[in-house]
Amino acid sequence: MAEKIVSPGVFTKEIDASFLPAAIGDIGAAVIGPTVKGPALIPTVVSSYAEYQAKFGDVFKSGSNQFQYLTSITAENYLKHSGKLTVVRILDGTFGGATATAPVGSGNSHTGSSSPGVAHGTTSFTLNTIADGAIMNNTGSIGQSKNILKDSGSIDNLRWEIASTNPSRGTFTLLVRNGSDIQNRKQILETWNNLSLDPNSDNYISKMIGDSKQEIQSRGTSDPYIQHSGNYPPKSKYVYISNVKDTVDYLDENGSIRVNASSASLPGIGSGSFDGSFSGGDNGYAGFDALGLVVTGSSTAAGLTTAYSFFESIGSSDSQGYALSSTTTDDGGKSYIDALSLLNNADEYDVNMILIPGIIDTGGTAGMNGIITKAIDVCEARGDCFLIYDITNHNTTNLSTVTTEAGTRDSNYAATYWPWVQVSDSQTGAFRWVPPSTVMAGIYAFNDKVAAPWFAPAGLNRGGLDNVIQAERKLTHANRDTLYDSNINPIATFPGQGVVVWGQKTLQKKASALDRVNVRRLMIKVKKFIAASSRFLVFEQNNATTRNRFLNIANPYLEQVQAQSGLNAFKVVMDDTNNTPDIVDRNILYGQIFLQPTRTAEFIVLDFTIQPTGATFPE
Repeated sequence: MAEKIVSPGVFTKEIDASFLPAAIGDIGAAVIGPTVKGPALIPTVVSSYAEYQAKFGDVFKSGSNQFQYLTSITAENYLKHSGKLTVVRILDGTFGGATATAPVGSGNSHTGSSSPGVAHGTTSFTLNTIADGAIMNNTGSIGQSKNILKDSGSIDNLRWEIASTNPSRGTFTLLVRNGSDIQNRKQILETWNNLSLDPNSDNYISKMIGDSKQEIQSRGTSDPYIQHSGNYPPKSKYVYISNVKDTVDYLDENGSIRVNASSASLPGIGSGSFDGSFSGGDNGYAGFDALGLVVTGSSTAAGLTTAYSFFESIGSSDSQGYALSSTTTDDGGKSYIDALSLLNNADEYDVNMILIPGIIDTGGTAGMNGIITKAIDVCEARGDCFLIYDITNHNTTNLSTVTTEAGTRDSNYAATYWPWVQVSDSQTGAFRWVPPSTVMAGIYAFNDKVAAPWFAPAGLNRGGLDNVIQAERKLTHANRDTLYDSNINPIATFPGQGVVVWGQKTLQKKASALDRVNVRRLMIKVKKFIAASSRFLVFEQNNATTRNRFLNIANPYLEQVQAQSGLNAFKVVMDDTNNTPDIVDRNILYGQIFLQPTRTAEFIVLDFTIQPTGATFPE
């Protein structure tokens, strides 16, 4: 209601036009695939490749050879230029973490004496690895020996040690150690001092280290989900606690031991390893046993030296040791579908791109094709992320085979590139043939770092594949024409300029602005920002004030995009013209955003006219 003015005076009024939308956080890609270790089927965010290596491992051995999963190569390329990546580890069979029990000490007493840990038929607590799979097995205890190195110990699994106890205070020190260390050269990953078994203590072991675990539920259904267990959030990067032998109110109000027998529950000084029971599938090593040796059909057939289904050997239904002939009967295929179903929850997982390196579109009804179909469906359903996927296996030479495969897809939420490329493995130094998506992840991240998503991730300025040694095939101009006409983005080779991404088409068959990658990614970026910022307006009053708040969000942001060459023009409408009484009565706040994307110059046509001597040039 307008203010009533009767007598003369000065009247002031405040108009707050300084409303600032909450900035959205850093958004990165998601990569799905096998890794050496790590939590299985739990989307996990990493911010650097060093963090990726710590959580998911890197190089593994097969006999005398060393390998990397394509997941790792993709993550390394992407994290060179981006600070956020969501990793979903694929694991089949029945999996879980390995466990270790800390036995109570035989000589613990309130006088403070202690002796090496001797089991009394009970344990102080159980340690559980956060990472899943047989790789976490490190069977046998090293005890107090100085230089025993267990065969199953590796840099990818763990040991534990009780370094000291203080029965008079009811506390002890726990070390988490690298699985490949030895007693006189310890590699300590974490140190937890002054831990207690008293649940009423601030340094209660479950509270200090964490006792919660995330696990996927309803695997193989249309609606898998992540379930949290435990009471205290994880603080350790490697382990969580269970089965604590609680010593309630260990000390009384005077600092004295309340019940002398409680000190017998403390763990004894000593060290040990982890072990777990797994069944079915590869249990985390894709055709390898716990030592990293290739096995064929039996876990006892270790020592073979020929790996299968890696790099150029990836087949139409077998990739990196996983059987992928089906998405319903093979655990590997079902795991990919489960991972994609989880990422379909846009409220929980904020990603702008999905990568599935090692999954190749080869035609037919094989599981790999079903996985790609599911990935495209997820991107389209979310409407805010983009898929890069691969077509045809290594050594495919017939262009008609390539174009036929691409012709089976029609979506502006996906793009594919060809041919395969050879890279130098930064961890092993070996030359590897890899599908294009593993290196394209880095190109997209670099493009966004030096420009913006609405710029084309292609060309000599932003599409140079500096880490590529050579393309599988040097394409002629006619080859590139054939590929581009089929919505396949060529990877070209130019003398003196190397290997370059030379296309930016989506798989949309119909000609429109959205048949270009930069336009689709412009829309993803704009929709993500405006949707996230507008969430603060939900449940606000549906009136002119709220509409103006929306306009104060959308207009400045779109002006910024326009200034950065993303848009030629735009218009935002949210007023009485589109928010009629009928719309308002249905509790709807309706807005219209009109965008005119900036197109890229993909075809430069130059006319050279030769004129006779003495001719004048037109102004």
